[in-house]
Amino acid sequence: MTSSAYPPDTPAPPSPRPNLAFRRLRGRRSPGEFAAAVRRAAREIGECVSCDARYIGRVESGAIRCPNYAYERVFLHMFPGRSLTDLGFAPRASVRGRGARGRDAESPEVTEHTHHEESDVRRRAFMTGLTGSTATVAVATLTPFGVPPGAGPGDAGLDRHPARAGARAVQEAIRRIRLLDDRHGADGLYRQAAVPLRTAFELLDSGTAQRDVADRLQAGAGELAISVGWLAHDSGRYDDARSHYAEALATARMSGDEALEAHAFCNTAFLARDVGRPREAVRAAQAAARVAAPLGSPRLLSLLALREAGGWAGLDDRPACERALGRAQALFARGASDADPEWMSFYGEAELAGLEAQCWSALGDWRRAARHARRAVTLQDPHFTRNTALYTAELADDLARSGRPDEAAAAGIRALHLLREVRSSRVEAMVASTARVLLPHRRASGVAAFLQAGPHRWARP
Repeated sequence: MTSSAYPPDTPAPPSPRPNLAFRRLRGRRSPGEFAAAVRRAAREIGECVSCDARYIGRVESGAIRCPNYAYERVFLHMFPGRSLTDLGFAPRASVRGRGARGRDAESPEVTEHTHHEESDVRRRAFMTGLTGSTATVAVATLTPFGVPPGAGPGDAGLDRHPARAGARAVQEAIRRIRLLDDRHGADGLYRQAAVPLRTAFELLDSGTAQRDVADRLQAGAGELAISVGWLAHDSGRYDDARSHYAEALATARMSGDEALEAHAFCNTAFLARDVGRPREAVRAAQAAARVAAPLGSPRLLSLLALREAGGWAGLDDRPACERALGRAQALFARGASDADPEWMSFYGEAELAGLEAQCWSALGDWRRAARHARRAVTLQDPHFTRNTALYTAELADDLARSGRPDEAAAAGIRALHLLREVRSSRVEAMVASTARVLLPHRRASGVAAFLQAGPHRWARP
């Protein structure tokens, strides 16, 4: 039997009591959106807090019984006329006073969550002290896969302008994340990428950059939030993805960045479709299209029409889906434009065919879905290894469901070979689904070999 972590005469600390009052104040905003509002309020009064969705979750769960002084000032600024107890917190004396010292000396509230929440003093020292070699450290932190070219210790320009160096490092982090995701998938990248994202927002919240640099940094931080959100999305961490996308959306709206807002809505629509919220997918895609209309990119509007089509397919509304697909194809046919966002480099004929395949699959038209999925595999640039694996897995599933088990098994084997190079929970789940569909067809040509090639759990009913 495991011994207790507490001496016999020391009672275990009580379980945290959820802070329902604070949860009500958040209202319909997501934790990420509310965290962005907290950071914005902090800037209004000259405070610097690195609030994120995780911190909001800890407050609402009751893990944080009383905030530190910086957060207290921010919360009282956000909700004038209310006290800490009105916001659902315990009186400070009960967690920090002499009477609490004996029983709470080791509690997270007293230590101010030093393992999870950096103190304001240390954070200010980090932000205001970005000079000399410290600037290079900040750039290295922002770039999760190594310091970008030209950002070495001898670069005096970076030392003199740490915020500008940070803006450049954010852009480099985004490019490298996208490049590695294209080739290897999301699962191995997500935790690495979350570190520079936090640093980017902390550098932004410091308020030390000039206006033009701050604008670049804000746009970059928003795009980085979307990139990290996509890594979470593709690796099956849907709650994290939603929080990151909401962070990007809030950043876009604060800065009036329509391109970033359209991108955030685009990914939100994709996520909503994947988690079974098709109506939300339609609304998010339509919102993205409204924002993107003045940007002058037919290809962007084409992709957004496909996002809308995916939502309509999830709602089993075939006519609305077909109309959206028709718009997507017509807009795509207008060709590329200088106004096309950099992040859309993946969107070509292969992606158009692959997303259309997913729509027909959702509508149960497996033969048409297989035809488009095969076209996607054929057209895909070999550089996009992860997407090739995705389309191949889609093809295998569509073939299996359309009654062609031998062809499905062959495509499934190809997908498994690609998964040796790619780590994507989303693609793996698709292949696992195909294996379950093929279980009754073990005797068909190649099916047994496919089932044996995958993890043993896939062969279970």
